[in-house]
Amino acid sequence: MLADSVRAIWCREFGLDNISVDDDFFSLGGQSLIMIRIQGAYMEELGIEVPMDQMFLHPTVASISAYIESQGAVTS
Repeated sequence: MLADSVRAIWCREFGLDNISVDDDFFSLGGQSLIMIRIQGAYMEELGIEVPMDQMFLHPTVASISAYIESQGAVTS
């Protein structure tokens, strides 16, 4: 499931194990360097480029996963 992959990326980049799909990037302490690392992981691990503006518009695992799916990303 895509949300599981996105959540795993967030957990790794934030250094946390308990991020839920509804946790807000900014409430978790997200800042530009973490966002850039997550953006790179999306490209490397999921094969999709997620524009920075979309990351601001979709600040939860659930919402960014829905956006990525809407762009036709397919992960196994």
